[in-house]
Amino acid sequence: MNLKKCLPVIIGGLLLNTGVFAKVVMPGVFSDNMVLQQKTMARVWGKADAGKTVTVTSSWNNKTYTAVADADGNWKLKIKTPSYGGPYKVTIADGRDPVVLNNVLIGEVWICSGQSNMEMPVAGWGQVNNYKEEIANANYPQIRLLQVSQANSLIPQTEAKIANNGWMVCSPQTIGEFSSVAYFFAREINKQANIPIGVVSTNWGGTMIEAWSDENTLTGNPVFSQQIKQQQETAKTESQQTFAQKLDAWNQQATAADWGYTNNNAFNPDTTGWRTMALPQFFEKSVLGDFDGVVWFRKKITIPATWAGQDVKVNLGKIDDNDITWINGEKIGATEGYLQSRNYTIPGSKVKAGETVITVRVFDSGGGGGLYGVDDMQLISASGEKISLAGNWDYKVGFNMKSLPPVPVANNPNRLAVLYNAMINPLTPMAIRGAIWYQGEANTGRPAQYKDLFEGMIKGWRSIWNEGDFPFYFVQLANWQKRDTEPVRSGWAELREAQTQTLELPNTGMAVAVDLGEADNIHPKNKQEVGRRLALVALDKTYHKSQPYSGPMYKSQKIDGDKIELSFNFTDGGLKAQGGDSMQGFAIAGEDMKFHWATAVIKGNKVIVSSPDVKSPVAVRYAWANNPVSTLYNGVGLPASPFRTDNWEGK
Repeated sequence: MNLKKCLPVIIGGLLLNTGVFAKVVMPGVFSDNMVLQQKTMARVWGKADAGKTVTVTSSWNNKTYTAVADADGNWKLKIKTPSYGGPYKVTIADGRDPVVLNNVLIGEVWICSGQSNMEMPVAGWGQVNNYKEEIANANYPQIRLLQVSQANSLIPQTEAKIANNGWMVCSPQTIGEFSSVAYFFAREINKQANIPIGVVSTNWGGTMIEAWSDENTLTGNPVFSQQIKQQQETAKTESQQTFAQKLDAWNQQATAADWGYTNNNAFNPDTTGWRTMALPQFFEKSVLGDFDGVVWFRKKITIPATWAGQDVKVNLGKIDDNDITWINGEKIGATEGYLQSRNYTIPGSKVKAGETVITVRVFDSGGGGGLYGVDDMQLISASGEKISLAGNWDYKVGFNMKSLPPVPVANNPNRLAVLYNAMINPLTPMAIRGAIWYQGEANTGRPAQYKDLFEGMIKGWRSIWNEGDFPFYFVQLANWQKRDTEPVRSGWAELREAQTQTLELPNTGMAVAVDLGEADNIHPKNKQEVGRRLALVALDKTYHKSQPYSGPMYKSQKIDGDKIELSFNFTDGGLKAQGGDSMQGFAIAGEDMKFHWATAVIKGNKVIVSSPDVKSPVAVRYAWANNPVSTLYNGVGLPASPFRTDNWEGK
């Protein structure tokens, strides 16, 4: 160990632990460009030397508030915020160099959380409909963006990891990697209410609701109380060194199994057995299909004589997940993470005129994979000339993950409460207007648990936030997977039902998305409408714009001989059959509990359902499938929520 190199780190750690600060220190949620919740007593907190008096001065009223740092250096206070407006300045000081927050707006702060459909960015791996135009038009200086970095913890944290050094002003330069649902939600509210909106994106793809729930809530759930205790005991004995050893062993096994590394195969000039793939493209959209593992790519290009001897930039766009890149067999770069752009440089000493071979090893550990950049796969000379790298590449599989043991996982994000601890709890001192939520896909295998879990999570957040029953609006799961030819049981439909039942909680609202999905894409691209429908709920229920915000919701049924008459709430503008007079998606059953596709006819604000196969019907289901046909709308163009009139378990 080099003591001189370690000494500054040790000293820095001692200073931090004893609360010795050069000046007051603010959490990452406080920065230039931030939004503070309007018309409230907004909390402000941070670190200073123990016993120091901290002052916070707000420019909108030139009032100064004070607090004294405790023995651990923590301080907190509340400042009174006016009605929306700005920009303003907030100054925090403890007698030394002040921290000044500039370009601060007073407006509405919304927490935006969930799994990958909330995480899905406008561009990046998401690429929503018309994303190029959306980015070009994203000039909304009254919308501010805060991105919480993904992290998890077995114990509640007081500070979140914040990306991009804090709040960003919404612009074409900042919106591309931000949550598309959060952006389109904020945009609609800003347009109609003309209020500054701050959206805090805190999400993680593929995660279960249990990970977002607080520990106290889960302890009160009989299904998870014992698991919480076991998890805490496990945490005491977990060894990062043991994990590192396991991961190292797995990497050695994977390297040994990789065809490209064996005998240096990937760099052999003979490309016999290689196939061709057009790039950019996700593996899942290619002949590889649902593939996880390593794929080697090669492309020959011709370097002009005028480029020789000069540095050349290599832009490969974004790659999911990790890559290593070589030029003529010499490594020029490696990057981990599916959100990172691959921008490498070939030193001028290595740039020769004529044929050059680019080799890229792509490792995808799960989910989407591949080179998926769109506009920036190119070589760029020192003078700015460009050669496109998009198009056909040779490729060959290095190994398939199915042939290897599972990758060791450290700090699994799907453990109980770990995402709440690291990505929600640090935000709970913030004054907020409310939350929007898009999650549930990861729980469709256990839909019967979801209502209790979802209600418990909402109540837990509200209790800890101490903001009363703040608005909590959520997205019902979109349609997905192959469409069924006959009525069948559906875990996705049952989870949508659990989401609908959560509307029993006060100050909740739901955006139906069962008509916005894609059979072959769990991340449907029409996030504009998802965000708009969420905003419609908020505009009516929170901002009192008195406008329709929901499609038809099942109210009751009346059996009339061989027919069933259905009544609905939220029939604004009357009931409509989307795409014509033909109604689909309805199924009807008798006492035998066997469902048959039914004929459905709109009569005023009711739907009459029947089938020649069911003479004495007792129950109806609508849009009850993973990927149902959705045809029932109201007159303002909002779809009916899926429903069933029975309560038959296991059917």
